Amino acid sequence: MTMIINESLRLYGPAVGLLRKGGSEVRLGNLVLPANIDILIANVALHHDPQLWGEDVHLFKPDRFAEGIAKATNYNTAAFFPFGLGPRTCVGMTFATTETKIVLSMILQRYAITLSPAYVHSPIPIISLKPQHGIQVILKSLHSDA
Repeated sequence: MTMIINESLRLYGPAVGLLRKGGSEVRLGNLVLPANIDILIANVALHHDPQLWGEDVHLFKPDRFAEGIAKATNYNTAAFFPFGLGPRTCVGMTFATTETKIVLSMILQRYAITLSPAYVHSPIPIISLKPQHGIQVILKSLHSDA
């Protein structure tokens, strides 16, 4: 379940970027960034970069995380950060991940889930990444008494 959650967060993370303010002048290759500049780190771009994740970057492949996040990212800390990075990492990350596992476990014990034929895949960034037309699913009870 952890691999599925991590791959879902890689493809459709809750935040589309992180805003940081440079404290001093920084050189990035040939580019010089002045002090006190606002920098948007687009984690969506990093999470979809074929150089980091391979040519199948747009495919849902939870087995990327079979040996953990460090191995999946080639030990590149900044390649996967759905909840932020460094000292400003979301304090609710562990809670959110644990809560997701509990809720999914409860749902999957009771229902089989399939996407509705009417579902149109169209994620859009509005503060966080959201499905533009919602997610239409069909729930089928796994128990005959329900």
